[in-house]
Amino acid sequence: MLNHIHHHEPETVFSPEQVLENRGRVAIFIDGSNLFYAALQLGIEIDYTKLLVRLTSGSRLLRSFFYTGVDRTNEKQQGFLLWMRRNGYRVISKDLVQLPDGSKKANLDVEIAVDMMSLVGSYDTAVLVSGDGDLAYAVNAVSYRGVRVEVVSLRSMTSDSLINVSDRYIDLDGIKEDIQKTPRSYTYRPLSGIGLMDDPEDDHAP
Repeated sequence: MLNHIHHHEPETVFSPEQVLENRGRVAIFIDGSNLFYAALQLGIEIDYTKLLVRLTSGSRLLRSFFYTGVDRTNEKQQGFLLWMRRNGYRVISKDLVQLPDGSKKANLDVEIAVDMMSLVGSYDTAVLVSGDGDLAYAVNAVSYRGVRVEVVSLRSMTSDSLINVSDRYIDLDGIKEDIQKTPRSYTYRPLSGIGLMDDPEDDHAP
């Protein structure tokens, strides 16, 4: 399970549960674009409050960074990023650049790598939400400075080189139930033939 473990870290003597208990201070680095496309593939909408809880998993959170390209004319996106800033995320943004094919893109790999390196010594475990193999060099570098790295991404969108230098890999498909939005209008009543028609405010009625 743990690929390419560094020999100076005797992690092989720990069970997965013990390793999780020893996460120490956690810093989270989220590649917003990568997560967005992973959510599309999974057919879910991310609940960012649930995501933060799931990735922190009871450990002490140093900071959670969210990296994203921005369209300054998109009011809905601006509102979303304002909500993120007010709900536990440090948003790092870069203006989208129009490519020759007409698409728009912003690459924030450098920003992610610099922040991971700059904060070494302030955190014990990095949780990287990205499948981008370009980040493998940075992950390897921080791991040699004593940081444990957990990579969280959709397997089909994750580079083997990134998994190979991480201490733990988590497939988003395996935790989607914990991080997706659940529509309030849905009432889960297996014994009720009209459950979906019921008033959501009555969900907890006997």
